Amino acid sequence: MYGLILENLSGYIKHTYGDEKWEEVRKAVSCDQPSFSTHEVYPEDLVAKLAGKAFEILNVTEQEFFDGMGVFFVSFVAQYGYDRVLSVLGRHMRDFLNGLDNLHEYLKFSYPKMQAPSFICENESRKGLTLHYRSKRRGFVYYTMGQIREVAKHFYHKEMKIILVKEEILFDMVHVTFNCVFDNRAFCLASLVMTREEKHLPVSAVALFEIFPFCMVFSSDMIVHSIGNSLMVILPELVGKKLTNWFELVRPLIAFKFDMILNRTNNIFELVTAQPIVNHKPYGKNKRESDINLESDTEKRNLRLKGQMIYMESWQMIMYLGTPVMPDLNSLISTGLYINDLSMHDFSRDLMLAGTQQSVELKLALDQEQQKSKKLEDSMKKLDEEMKRTDELLYQMIPKQVADRLRNGLNPVDTCEMFESVSILFSDVVTFTEICSRIQPMEVVSMLNAMYSMFDNLTERNNVYKSFAVSL
Repeated sequence: MYGLILENLSGYIKHTYGDEKWEEVRKAVSCDQPSFSTHEVYPEDLVAKLAGKAFEILNVTEQEFFDGMGVFFVSFVAQYGYDRVLSVLGRHMRDFLNGLDNLHEYLKFSYPKMQAPSFICENESRKGLTLHYRSKRRGFVYYTMGQIREVAKHFYHKEMKIILVKEEILFDMVHVTFNCVFDNRAFCLASLVMTREEKHLPVSAVALFEIFPFCMVFSSDMIVHSIGNSLMVILPELVGKKLTNWFELVRPLIAFKFDMILNRTNNIFELVTAQPIVNHKPYGKNKRESDINLESDTEKRNLRLKGQMIYMESWQMIMYLGTPVMPDLNSLISTGLYINDLSMHDFSRDLMLAGTQQSVELKLALDQEQQKSKKLEDSMKKLDEEMKRTDELLYQMIPKQVADRLRNGLNPVDTCEMFESVSILFSDVVTFTEICSRIQPMEVVSMLNAMYSMFDNLTERNNVYKSFAVSL
């Protein structure tokens, strides 16, 4: 669980109920953090603990709390610049809902460990649509409803009514069906565009597979009939085989079947090979030791593709226009691909090279920040030690109670107290002057240090105040 959600929760309580209520909720669950880092990962059950205690302290229901938290989310993320992303995700509200999976894919660049939910739209009409919400996390249904309703109001100036139709647990995953009622005139406009007759430009299959080197064409029985040029290099045996035997569907969270895919063509589809790709790329004879280590780490890695599904009516087949997900050059090397295997028209090559350069720069910056953080941590420890030592010296000169009052800004005169009777012990080094005349100066210093250390230990052990004066 990233701190962004936890910070959203704390911000909502502070904004709506005040800072005192947040402190009360936080202390009630023994949460040490007064605030959360948006990109740091926290325990999964922390939201449930904080929210559960908030229901009691704030005297609200689960629906009221999470719905309000979802509404507050839209203004909350504006301070991080995500409101600009939300505002351009779709021209119309229907486009926004159909592109929610794309939004979470974008957020994965900043939050790579995010367990993103999946959204699927169907039964669209002039008055709204049906929205399916699937997530591995539980307890965020009303939170999601508040977010969507506020987005419709804030960015699209539409009043939306969300009806919770059904909520069930399927395969350890929450599946919720919403009926979203709103002014969906944009659907009628899109339908008119789709029924428009257009003249098709003939494109040869050779050109098509060259333009989309990682595409796949499969029929209703999920048999692969054709694949792109680059895919043919690393998976030459794929043609004629069942797609489901070679790839697993990661997103969206639906059954990997032809008819299910056909109804979800608005979604981004992410596929990953069922088995790791074996690197057949040849190496020279003078292979360095670092290259050998790199090969052993990345020799077998699954190929991950991301793209869209398009139904080709003339073929009665679906064409998957995929692009490999390559975070760095190591991933490219491990799958046996080269830069020129990537598409030229979608800047995949430029992004790969630019990303590698940026990765090096970011790693260097991260190392420098870690070194600074380590130095700062060491300095803080030294500062704590010095402050502790200063306090100990101060308490030897002034009683602790008096020193604490002065530190809190109390007038020195007000710190004075009168006692009816006190016990006082006077101590002295008998014939100190005569002793000093018979020994060396450093021996005098050593003797006094030993005596004072022993006396200080006794005073601290018995919790008494020591005052001293030197007389010769």
